[in-house]
This record gives sequence, structure tokens and C-alpha cells, in this order.
Amino acid sequence: MKKFIYKIIDTRDVESAGLFKGRKREDVEDYLSSLGAQGWELVNVDFRELEGGLEFAGIMKKQVS
Repeated sequence: MKKFIYKIIDTRDVESAGLFKGRKREDVEDYLSSLGAQGWELVNVDFRELEGGLEFAGIMKKQVS
């Protein structure tokens, strides 16, 4: 039987650290690709492109042994 762990990601959670503030689409893609390289899969996302930046919230899952 497959087992998964889940992670919720939200740009608003890290915006105060400046990670996504004023970033471009490519920066978000790079971030998601880095999570994918760690085995995380994006299974749901609410993506909003705003003037001067991007916001999104998503659910990631990763299979565990």
C-alpha cells in the first residue's frame, strides 16, 4: 500500500522573508522544480498573477516508504 505525506505551500507564508515578493514566474517555477527534485509532487494549486508579483497556494505530496 502506498503512503504519502503532504505539504501546504503558500507564498503569503514566506512573503515576509521576501522569497516571492516582486519575483517573476520563472522564480516560482524554479522553486517548484526544487521541491520536485526532492520528490514532492504538486497536486493542487491556486495561482494568482498580480501586478508586480505572483501569489499561489498549493498542496504537495510525497510518497514515503
